[in-house]
Parts: sequence; C-alpha cells; structure tokens
Amino acid sequence: MKNKTKCAILGIGRLGYWHAINAATRIQNVEVAAIFDIDLTRAEQVARELEIPKFTSNEEDIFQDDSIEAVIIATPTSTHYELLKKASLANKKIFVEKPLTIDLQEAEEITSLLDKNNTYCQLGFMRRYDPAYAEAKRRILAGDIGKPLYFKGISRDPDCPHEAFIKNSGGIFVDVSIHDFDIARYLFDSEITKVSANGKVLKHPFVEKYQDVDQALSYIEFESGAAGDVEASRNAYYGYDIRAEIIGSEGTIVVGDNLQMHNLHIYTKAGKTHDILPHFPERFVDAYNLELVDFFARLREGRPAPVTAYDGLKALKVACAARTSYLTQKPVSLVEETTASTRN
Repeated sequence: MKNKTKCAILGIGRLGYWHAINAATRIQNVEVAAIFDIDLTRAEQVARELEIPKFTSNEEDIFQDDSIEAVIIATPTSTHYELLKKASLANKKIFVEKPLTIDLQEAEEITSLLDKNNTYCQLGFMRRYDPAYAEAKRRILAGDIGKPLYFKGISRDPDCPHEAFIKNSGGIFVDVSIHDFDIARYLFDSEITKVSANGKVLKHPFVEKYQDVDQALSYIEFESGAAGDVEASRNAYYGYDIRAEIIGSEGTIVVGDNLQMHNLHIYTKAGKTHDILPHFPERFVDAYNLELVDFFARLREGRPAPVTAYDGLKALKVACAARTSYLTQKPVSLVEETTASTRN
C-alpha cells in the first residue's frame, strides 16, 4: 500500500478546524503533518488535540517542507491569492475553500498561474458533494425531469458575521450566493450569461458601510436558455436554511425542503415541533468529509480535480456581476471567454 499522503492545514478557524478533524481522524491513508495559523496559540491547541506533530504561524514552514505533498487552505479569503501562489510555486497539491479569491483580477491571475504550473487545485464547493445535490445531478442526467428550465436557490444564514469578516468578505453575493451560482452551473451544465440583482439592509445596519446588504435576490439566465433566481439572507434567526429547486419540462426536483436537525419530533398540546438545523457544519457534515475523501483519493490515483480553479473563477465572475448589478441597478451580461481550463 502506498504511504500516507502528508498534508498541512492552513487556517484553523471554524471550517479549517472541521477539515483538520476530517483529515486527521476520518480519512484513511492521510497524515496531517502540520498546522498553520497566524494565531500560534490556536495552532498549538489544535495540533495537541489532534496529535499533529508540527504547528507554526509562518506559512513558509509549510511550503518549504518537501515532505508535505498537499495543503488545505481554509484561511480568510483575502489571503487566498498569496497562499495559492506560494503553494503552486512550492509544487503542492491544493484544496482551497471557496471563493477562489475576492478580487476578480487576482482570480484570473491565479487561475493562469495554476494552469501554467500544472498545479492540482480543487475548490471547496461542498454542495456538489452533498448526497441530496449529488442525487439531483444524477436524476437530471437520467432525464427524470426532462430538460432543466428554471433554478431556484435559497441560502439563508441564521445570523450575520462580525464586522471584521464582512469588511473582507467581498459581500453577500461573493460570500453566500456564490454557492448557488456554482451549483446552478453544475446542475444545469450551462454557463450563466446574465444576472440582475437587488438587495436591502433589513436587520444589520453596519453592513451598509461596506456597500453590502443582508438580504439579496439575483435573477440569472443561462446559455442553454434556462433561467433562475437566487436568494441570500443573513436574517434567518430560526436556523440554517439551504434549499434548491430544479424545474424541468417534465417534473421538478426539490433539495433540502426538510430542515430537520434530528429524526425526532416533540408532541405537546401546542402541536408538533422539531429542531431546525443550526448552521452549516450540521447541514453539510457529509459533504465536507466526502469532498476531502475525493481530494485525497484523486491525488493517490492521479485523477483530475472535479471542481477546479476555473470553476471558482466562473462562479466569482457571476458573483461580481451580481454585486455590480446591485450597485448600478442594471443587468450585467457575462461574456463567455476562451480562457483555458485548469482541469489538471
């Protein structure tokens, strides 16, 4: 059997920590050899908890270690560009959380660099690995609902991130709606060619300082002739609400209409209740694990990445177009380019 793939986790925030647990304890033939975080105390804490031998607050300790084959980048998006560049130049295989970058020009530059260096890079659009979305894709390909005509996506967070996050997030279209833009492209197997977006600040006044909103709606059109709409919200106090519907010429597929946390109901004289999913780790627990399982399996087997930097670039273009549309109150057309794919 081939030796374990040595990897490093970059960034131990909530999602990075989740990736560290999966890679260190749940995936076979993988060794988490090191952890990087700018907060050295946090890096040491997680390293000791998961029995990871090395921790550092200097990313160069990771990139200069030739024994580390792969890196999982889960740092703030504003740091992705530099870390992706360093990882590519250090010949590391890369798994990077979405979005690829915040800035569109940086995304184009890094996509070109990854392509030039033939760098394996997989994007963390985890919804593609969620069993329900994966089954929806299979049913669409099987022709179960005929030709896909209309996409409806809903992404509602139960709360708004703190101001420091909002400041560097790229805004609700880049931070939240980008998931729906990507899964729509994936499910419909067609590029989004036009977007019209609106939004409003309903609950969190401080986001307006960053030309952002806490409630948004984007209308999208596809190259195939299909259309759709994408809602994003930071106001779903009741829980984490992720849904989608794919309306076809002969039927419809609904994903996520059951927001139930446990297979348990409480019956009282007031009626029947159940707990609602509180946040993304609980909703996508399987998807986060499956995407890393696939990442490491493809590295061992020499297979290409299924979700590439090119996919990240395309989704970011739609998200940026949505933001521009909101700011200008005009529809934005996306011109198809002939940029080479990084499907290495």
